[in-house]
Amino acid sequence: MIYELRIYTTLPGRMPNLLSRFENHTLKIWEKHGIKQVGFWNTLVGPDANDLTYMLAWESLADREKKWNAFFSDPDWVEARANSEKDGPINAKVSSSFLTPTKFSAIQ
Repeated sequence: MIYELRIYTTLPGRMPNLLSRFENHTLKIWEKHGIKQVGFWNTLVGPDANDLTYMLAWESLADREKKWNAFFSDPDWVEARANSEKDGPINAKVSSSFLTPTKFSAIQ
């Protein structure tokens, strides 16, 4: 199992748009494609309160590539993304890291 840590830094005032897109659209589309989320976090205290951090679980990098590509080309996702950004972009920056748990990690 590998985990993908993703951090979205939103443009000022755009966090509600991003949260709405995940809650009302993205999660349903992920479910359709078998994408498993581990959790989502807003930054309470830290360098940037405009960050949304989340983690996904994948069987392998090949599993991620297959499912992510299917999601990214899904017409429902293309429409949801376009609608959520009709008033302009939401994110200033998106970063992604792939992590493997240590043998003593509580999460495997």
